[in-house]
Amino acid sequence: MSRKLYVGNLSYQTEAPELQQLFEQAGTVEGVKVMKDMATGRSRGFAFVEMSTDEEAAKAISELNAFQFEGRNLTVNEARPKTEHGGGFSNPGSNRSRNEPRW
Repeated sequence: MSRKLYVGNLSYQTEAPELQQLFEQAGTVEGVKVMKDMATGRSRGFAFVEMSTDEEAAKAISELNAFQFEGRNLTVNEARPKTEHGGGFSNPGSNRSRNEPRW
């Protein structure tokens, strides 16, 4: 099991220190990263929390998944690796290059 956890369904007002304090109930927290919208700077409603051991990560998942925090039920599970073609506004089915005319 990875030590990095995905935490979803967060309130948009949630900040890293609040999450760190919550996850410290399950063990040592090495880092917290609340994901923010680049344009507005507002939270995107999810974060990543890194626990120091696999056992602490498992404990955090079992204790905090579906835990009510700031009026919302958290989703806590093992973070998956970022895919090579993840995110963005591209159209994966399009073979058109940017230099082609639009007509």
